[in-house]
This record gives sequence, C-alpha cells and structure tokens, in this order.
Amino acid sequence: MSMIRDLRAAVRPRPSLRKDSGSYDTTRAPGTNSAVVDCAVYRDGARVQTPEPLTPHQAMRLVHRDGGFVWIGLHEPTEAEFSGIASEFGLHPLAVEDAVQAHQRPKLERYDDSLFTVFKTIHYVEHDELTATSEVVETGEVMCFTGRDFFITVRHGGQGSLRALRHRLQDEPDLLAKGPSAVLHAIADHVVDGYIAVADAVQDDIDEVETEVFSLGRKGTPRGTDAGRIYQLKREVLEFKRAVSPLLRPMQLLSERPMRLVDPDIQKYFRDVADHLARVQEQVLGFDELLNSILQANLAQASVTQNEDMRKITSWAAIIAVPTMVCGVYGMNFDYMPELRWKFGYPLTLGVTVGICLSIHRILKRNGWL
Repeated sequence: MSMIRDLRAAVRPRPSLRKDSGSYDTTRAPGTNSAVVDCAVYRDGARVQTPEPLTPHQAMRLVHRDGGFVWIGLHEPTEAEFSGIASEFGLHPLAVEDAVQAHQRPKLERYDDSLFTVFKTIHYVEHDELTATSEVVETGEVMCFTGRDFFITVRHGGQGSLRALRHRLQDEPDLLAKGPSAVLHAIADHVVDGYIAVADAVQDDIDEVETEVFSLGRKGTPRGTDAGRIYQLKREVLEFKRAVSPLLRPMQLLSERPMRLVDPDIQKYFRDVADHLARVQEQVLGFDELLNSILQANLAQASVTQNEDMRKITSWAAIIAVPTMVCGVYGMNFDYMPELRWKFGYPLTLGVTVGICLSIHRILKRNGWL
C-alpha cells in the first residue's frame, strides 16, 4: 500500500493547502467558474445543511466526524483542479488521468477501495430537416468514482447535467440512505433512460428516410433520396452504438457480481438497468442493419433510374435514325435515283419515314422502353 501511495504522490503531487481553512484551491483563473459544481454531505438519506457551501476537504472532514458520504460534482476540471481532490480521496492516477482527459469508452474499473465508471451521455439534436450534414446525436461523458464514503462525478460536454437528478434523489431518502452505490445506480438509470429517448427520436428519422426512399414519383417510379442523408444518419447511429454497446458488460457486472462497494439491495436495481440497456442495444443494432438495407435500396433505385433514362435515350435515337438514314440517302448527288423526278416522290418519302418512326415508337412503348 505504501508503494501505491508513493506512486500517487509522484504522479499527482498534492497542491498547496490554504492555511486559513485547510482546503485546496479548486478555482480557475479570474473570470471563470469553478470546476466544482456542487459538494454536499448526505447522512441517513438527507442532505446535511451547512451555513456556507462546503469545500471537498471540509465535506470529507465532516464525513469522518459524523458519518455519511460526500457527493462532489465537477464539470470539465483541469489537471491542476482535480489533483487536490484525487489526493484527498486517494484516487488511482490512471483513473484520474482518464477523468481529466475524457474521450473514454464506457467501462467499469476497480481500483483499491473505489470503482471507476465511465458513461457516454447521448443527446438528440432537434432539426427541422435531415440533411447530409445534420448532427443527429451529441455525446458527452460522465465519469463516476464510487468509494465507501464518497461519490465523485466528472462531467464533460454541454449536455448531461446531473442537477435535476440530484434533486430527485434528495426526494427519495430511503434510496439515498443506501450510500454512494445508490447514486451510481441513479446515474446509470438516468443515462440509459436518455438512450431510450434518443432511440425513439432516431427511429422517427429512419422512418422518414425509409418512406422517402420507397415512395413513388409522379410517373410511378421510386423517387429515392439523397444518399448523403442516409450515410450521415448511419454515422450518427454508429456514434450512438459506440456509447451503448461497451456499457452492457459493466452493467452486467454490477448486476451479477457481488461487489464490496455496491449495496446488495441496490445491485438488484442494476439488473433492470442492464435489461433496458440490452433492449436499446438491440434497437441500435437494428438501426444499423436497417440503414444498410435502405442505403443499398437507394443505390439500387438510382441504378434503375439511370437504366431507364438510357433506355429512353436509346429509343429516341433509334427513331431518329430512320429519317436520318432516308435524308442521308436522298442527299447523295446522283442523277438517277428511284422516284427522283416523280412529283409524288417527296410526300411519299416523308410518309414512309413518319410511318416507320411511329411503328418503332409504338413497339418500344409497348415493351416499356418509352
């Protein structure tokens, strides 16, 4: 254990402490907001009221003295801002590095006396019309450190605020009294519920594109749609898939494998989250396969349309070839040609030419070329 503490101290040196209050500086440069969004102590399912907002150091001292656990929420902290909290709570340097740098895939890792969980949050971007450059889903990240008497959330991205979730949990003291694992479950459930809402919205976009691809134009032929729109929607679905699929295994572990930091009563609730997540994953995989089929159908329709255009061009070229041939023959400079001096030769030639053209047109139209 001493070697681990030495490693933490070497990787994340402790910042200088304030002599007046014994807390470390978590503020940013003047004119910017602090990385700490909220810091509170919870005891017996209720938030401990204090005259002034607590610093993480003060909150931990209060927990050590009277019990309970501390919940700290941070938004996009810098390395310097998070290093003090990491030292205070004994967080593993590798997990701290992941939390600060972000852009991590969903995962669950166990470090000594804490769990490190990464969630990808998904937000549906409203749009009036889907285009080849439309952003359909916007992603963010929530990293959670779960300990025996602390819970720390590190949020990245403009979406996925946990303020409403914190207030909702405070209205359920029986659940919050279960400790930090209850907060972990609430966040997991909140994230997966967001996936369900986004999946429903993406389903509407896919239905719209599918309808356009298979709808008929004025002449009864498939109208099709811009392939760029389908491909863009497929890219957004893949982004959705990268958030959902890797999370399934961590949720299964939390719901099936006994863990010292997860209350047995809370573990039962993780089964429900894992079940909802599995259904969302099936939905997203279905989206991916359906978009592949829609894209192939759209490309096939484009090929059919091109073939029909070529048939029409070929048909008219065949019709025009008849008068071209006749005019070419009679444009030769010969004195002795059939019916050259006959007064009815000109109208007869025109009549025969028009008759042949009409016959070819009728045959081609009957065969569906025109």
